[in-house]
Amino acid sequence: MDSVELLAHPVRLRIVHALSGGQTLTTGQLCARLPDVSKATVYRHVELLSAGGILEVAEEQRVRGAVERTYRLHRERAVIAPERAAAATSAEHRHIFAAAMATLLAEFNAYLGTETADPAADLVGYRQHAVWLSPEEVSALIEDLRAAIVPRLHNAPTADRAPYLLSPILFPTVRP
Repeated sequence: MDSVELLAHPVRLRIVHALSGGQTLTTGQLCARLPDVSKATVYRHVELLSAGGILEVAEEQRVRGAVERTYRLHRERAVIAPERAAAATSAEHRHIFAAAMATLLAEFNAYLGTETADPAADLVGYRQHAVWLSPEEVSALIEDLRAAIVPRLHNAPTADRAPYLLSPILFPTVRP
């Protein structure tokens, strides 16, 4: 299964998100993080991600006669390579975008479903801006965003850090 097939699925993307920040989790812990997804579905997608090399077994232990596995994310493998994205068809781009939007909606609904959800206090934002940019300005904007985001991708979980989902989306609109 190639990276587009493997990663362009809402449940698999949510599993990748749950394991970000260097976390290690059992499948049971992943099920608790995705309460709206059936256990069988989580187990199936963990197996696919593991077989695809995106997850690896960090630890195994016997629990009541069964083997419990703890997984970690191979962050460098949890991406669609630029050359694969460039070769994607329009249909594949639609599929990837739909999966990303479905994941975003599922994650937001899961957040709102918690008793502690407070969008104002948590600084939740979902603004859209229409901007006019030259090709050079688009490149500069992307570099600026990378400079702001990339250093934070490796932050480890701590008591004073909460996980946030940041989803920059950039595409040209239809010209008049």
